[in-house]
Amino acid sequence: MRFIDDDGSIIVPKSVRPIIDSPETVLGNKCGASRQFRHGKLHIREYDDYYSVHSDRVNPENDPLGHLIADAPEYLVGILSGISTYSSLKDRSFNRSRKNSTNSYSSSVTGVKDVLSPYLAGIFSAYSGYTLTKSLKKLAPSR
Repeated sequence: MRFIDDDGSIIVPKSVRPIIDSPETVLGNKCGASRQFRHGKLHIREYDDYYSVHSDRVNPENDPLGHLIADAPEYLVGILSGISTYSSLKDRSFNRSRKNSTNSYSSSVTGVKDVLSPYLAGIFSAYSGYTLTKSLKKLAPSR
């Protein structure tokens, strides 16, 4: 059995049966776990056969932004990439849509494309930023 998983968390067999007094939390990526708990900086994920435990640098319950910056930058980069891309494209698209508006069918289809394009580009940018940052985080030396 391995004792450290892919993200550097310690694997604790279920047979050890740690006592977890903390309530379940929705804060954090479950990574396929059935449940997860937080106790201060300690993040515990429960799987069928084992627990995965790691310590975050910043407690997300006390400092959510600090936690995103220090422990989960991929989410912050994804969110900021998506918002930035959407914001930079929406004004141009909406203005072009209004400028070309007539009552014809083709202009309404163009208008829908002009309105949807910034949303889709923002979603793509958010996912790309998240994925790239997550990949770079895996390449970085352990803390």
